[in-house]
Amino acid sequence: MNIINGNSSVTTKPADTGSVTPMQTQGSVPAPKNQAPSSASAMRNTPASTGVASTTALSAKLSEYMSPADLKLVKEAYRFSDEMHLGQVRKSGEPYISHPIAVAEICADWKLDVQAIMAALLHDVMEDQDVKKEELIERFGAPVATLVDGLSKLEKIEFQSQIEAQAENFRKMLLAMARDVRVILVKLADRLHNMRTLGVMVPEKKRRISRETMDVYVPIAHRLGLNNIYRELQDLAFSHLYPMRYRTLSKAVKAARGNRREVVNKIMDAVKTSLREAGLQAEVYGREKTLYGIYRKMHDKHLSFSQVLDVYGFRIVVSDFRESYYALGTLHALYKPMPGKFKDYIAIPKTNGYQSLHTTLIGPYGTPVEFQIRTQDMHHVAESGVAAHWLYKNEEGSLSDLQHRTHAWLQSLLDIQKQTGDSAEFLEHVKVDLFPDSVYVFTPKSKIIALPRGATALDFAYNIHTDIGDQAIATRINHEPVPLRSELKNGDIVEIITSPDSRPTPNWLTYVRTGKARSAIRHYLRTINLNESTELGKQLLAQALLSVNLNPELPDALIDKLLNESTAKEIDEIYTDIGIGKRMAALVARHILDLVEDDSSSIPFQHYGDKQSAKRDPVIIYGSEGLSVQLAPCCLPIPGDGIVGQLKRDQGLIVHTDDCEHAKRLHIKEPDRWIDVNWGEDLNRRFDSRIVVTVSNERGALARIAAEIGESDANISHVNMEDGDANDMTHIHFTIQIEDRAHLARIMRNIRHLNGVTRILREHS
Repeated sequence: MNIINGNSSVTTKPADTGSVTPMQTQGSVPAPKNQAPSSASAMRNTPASTGVASTTALSAKLSEYMSPADLKLVKEAYRFSDEMHLGQVRKSGEPYISHPIAVAEICADWKLDVQAIMAALLHDVMEDQDVKKEELIERFGAPVATLVDGLSKLEKIEFQSQIEAQAENFRKMLLAMARDVRVILVKLADRLHNMRTLGVMVPEKKRRISRETMDVYVPIAHRLGLNNIYRELQDLAFSHLYPMRYRTLSKAVKAARGNRREVVNKIMDAVKTSLREAGLQAEVYGREKTLYGIYRKMHDKHLSFSQVLDVYGFRIVVSDFRESYYALGTLHALYKPMPGKFKDYIAIPKTNGYQSLHTTLIGPYGTPVEFQIRTQDMHHVAESGVAAHWLYKNEEGSLSDLQHRTHAWLQSLLDIQKQTGDSAEFLEHVKVDLFPDSVYVFTPKSKIIALPRGATALDFAYNIHTDIGDQAIATRINHEPVPLRSELKNGDIVEIITSPDSRPTPNWLTYVRTGKARSAIRHYLRTINLNESTELGKQLLAQALLSVNLNPELPDALIDKLLNESTAKEIDEIYTDIGIGKRMAALVARHILDLVEDDSSSIPFQHYGDKQSAKRDPVIIYGSEGLSVQLAPCCLPIPGDGIVGQLKRDQGLIVHTDDCEHAKRLHIKEPDRWIDVNWGEDLNRRFDSRIVVTVSNERGALARIAAEIGESDANISHVNMEDGDANDMTHIHFTIQIEDRAHLARIMRNIRHLNGVTRILREHS
């Protein structure tokens, strides 16, 4: 197939005619990027904006696996894209059509179907040339139009910030990916070609695009098992983020190749000989670590380049998985394995479907050498990941293990979207799940569950089902009862204990790791505490308005104007967002002030004369507000303590004592999130407080102290003991429920007078 020749109305002149280039024949300066051609006839009569040579590789790759009917459809998509991008050039000066062709060529390497190749050729026509989705549906069908729409950015929507726009773009792309994985495959091909040609951009834009690539696209490529793309994107992003480090490291690696060639050749010959003598037909490859991989190891372990000994590794590809283990034994007989450096990803594959045996051996001259052993099929999946099986069903109509895992992860994106309030939060949750490290744990029925490194038992519960997570009260790990916050390790057997009366608390957000668990907890807290959060937000906004000399009573005209410029549909949504810490009251008040000043003639509103006349009342705390107001566990404030309030995202108002060291550190990081708070009157409830009593290690000491606490009209909710500095002393830690600071002082005074008590202190964590 030749895309340009055949029935296409766009032509090029032969290279040997001596004619000028196609761009020169247009006789004018190339049109700006977003400027469409002036007329259809001009597009038909103007030579194509790219030459035959630029489509030769694409034509050859597509001809290997497409039917003539499919090739004809691709040709039509190419014609349309070429016409739409006519006169448009890239920053490098190349015709813009060269970019869609390059993206389609990368997709052809994965042997994607005709609809995906057409989408690759058309992926910028909606964004750059304002082509409507309806026109694409009419010309190329709904599936192709849907793919292109999922790839297009939302440039026509007014966003509050560039960050919000970026987050919304990613949200749309990821949700489109969840419905059709081809969207992300084309998008990754698009990003790869852009990164390959990033050199012409200004340094600031290079860094921004490279950081975005490293933060989002690299982990997505890894999560989908696209290891070739993953490694290349990493190195390209590294080269633009840290160009000096990249160049220095590149020179060092080139120099090391010569120095280590003898060692590499010696290992290669020895391995090939050993495998042949063992009767194994295997392919052996030398493999050099990527520059970014070397740099990250140097950075993480504080090593110099000369200390990174495993710059080279080896890959062994055998016929079947049994031979993989046979080859492993052969290698271990040849060189001594390093303890703790063996990983079996064949028995327990990675979440992205990757399978191999990894082992590190002590080679000649004491050099550690890493080996990867896999079958041909495993090698294919390791390099191409989900692109090796991009269709959801294989020829037998069943899902492979890799497809099951990928489909489950993509489905989880849709679940998170249902529970998430905005694009930035959605992206935050998804990025958490994109980190490559995983732990593998077992259910009581021996099913393997993969979770991110650092995941807790509560993450496991939400991974099983949202209802299991919401109702979790305890867990057993390896048949031992442990707290829900316990971090999981490889091989743990995890059992979750539930109760219909259990419900999520804001504190759970501090120790969950996965996006699914975090979004489910936040969703529950938002819905269950809606009224409390709304009232708190209204109070906080009133205080913030007073601080900028505005009347807290907002007129309807101003409320309507505020809603028109936000994503909220009614004012209570804004109050709720403030109450749960999602919006800052001070920023909303500042925005309202700008609206008043910009349109003071049409919005009747009362200004206070000056700041002195604006009374700023603190928020009153009663301790019975529910989950929208929490007493910080680090200091456990009680009535009578001086207190301050911190607005924490999705956790509402957190109240600390004014001398809390943890609060002081948080205040330095986010000073704008702190407000004045005071205790209310007639607090009809008990408050937790911690005390530590140092007592002589003698019989009956604990009983005497517990009895005194009871007689002082307090309740013990928790107690534990530890040995003191001296052998005959013990520290007893109590959590007791009291009325206020005066009540606590009376209890401590009574305990201090008991025999054997040498010290008593109020305890802060």
